[in-house]
Amino acid sequence: MDDAMDCLMSFSDFLFAFQIQFYYSEFLDSVAAIYQDLLSGKNPNTVIVPTSSSGQHRQRPVLGDAGMLDGVEASLFYQRLENLCDRHKYSCPPPALVKEILSNVQRLTFYGFLVALSKHHGINQALGALPDKGDLMHDPAMDEELERLLVQVPGLVNSITATSEASCLPSRTPPRVGSPWKPLHRSRKLDAESDGSTEETDESET
Repeated sequence: MDDAMDCLMSFSDFLFAFQIQFYYSEFLDSVAAIYQDLLSGKNPNTVIVPTSSSGQHRQRPVLGDAGMLDGVEASLFYQRLENLCDRHKYSCPPPALVKEILSNVQRLTFYGFLVALSKHHGINQALGALPDKGDLMHDPAMDEELERLLVQVPGLVNSITATSEASCLPSRTPPRVGSPWKPLHRSRKLDAESDGSTEETDESET
C-alpha cells in the first residue's frame, strides 16, 4: 500500500482489508509487481514467479505524487490480472468479480484496488470467513456468554446496576428548612395577644 495517502479506517473496514490480504497474499504480491511494471512501462509479457520472500525483499521504485494519484489504466490492468489468474493456481478472487470491479473505473491505484476488493460483497461471500458488514458486531451467543461471565464475578453486576441507576436519577435541590426561631417568636406574640384579650374580658365583666 505504498500509494495510500491516508490509511485511517474503521475497525470493520480493517477486518475486511486484513481478510483480503490474509487469503490472497501471494496473489496480491504478484498484483503489486504488475502494478509497478505498468507504472514504469515495463514489458507486459514479463513472467512473474512469486516466492515466499518476494513480498519482503522486493524494492519498489520511488514514484512521484502524480503517479501515485493517477494510477494505471483499468482495462490494461485487468488483462494482466486475468492472465495471472489463468497461469497460477494459488488462491485469487473470482475473475468475474475482479472484472466487475475494474469495469466501473477508467484508472485506479493499487491501494484503490485493495479497498475495492475488501468492500466487495461478492468477494466476502466467496471467502465465507466474515459475516456481512451489518452483522459483524452482532453476536447473540457472545453476548450471552459475556453476561454469564459477568454474573460469576461477585458484586460486579450490583455495582454496575447501582452506578447506572444513580446516574439516571434527576438532580434535585434540597428543600429549604424554615428557621425555628420565627415560629417560636410568633407563638409568643400570639400568647401575649391572647393574654391581653382575656384581661379585657375580665375587666368588662367586673
